[in-house]
Amino acid sequence: MKKLITAFAASLLLLSSTVFAEEHSKAALEHTQAAVQQGKAGQPKALTEHAQAALDHALAGALVTKGKQKNHLQEGANELEEAINHANLGHDADATKHAEAALVHIKAANE
Repeated sequence: MKKLITAFAASLLLLSSTVFAEEHSKAALEHTQAAVQQGKAGQPKALTEHAQAALDHALAGALVTKGKQKNHLQEGANELEEAINHANLGHDADATKHAEAALVHIKAANE
């Protein structure tokens, strides 16, 4: 009986962590897409705001997932950090390129 309860609890924990990862991954995707749009529109402040939100979700998702999805979320987070840094320095084109690179990784994490 104890084994059955332990197995059930473990499967429930695994399922819930997958759900949390998916939620964060989808939110990261939405904010990254918005960051790219704002970058193309020449709005570095808005790019930074969306990139920061996407970064928060990508890192949160990477904490509760593993494998290929985790790797893509981590790489996307790295690109988002670069996008934020470049936007803060006024390098709008570079910030947009890094946001676009992040988008590629975060899309791959959502597949």
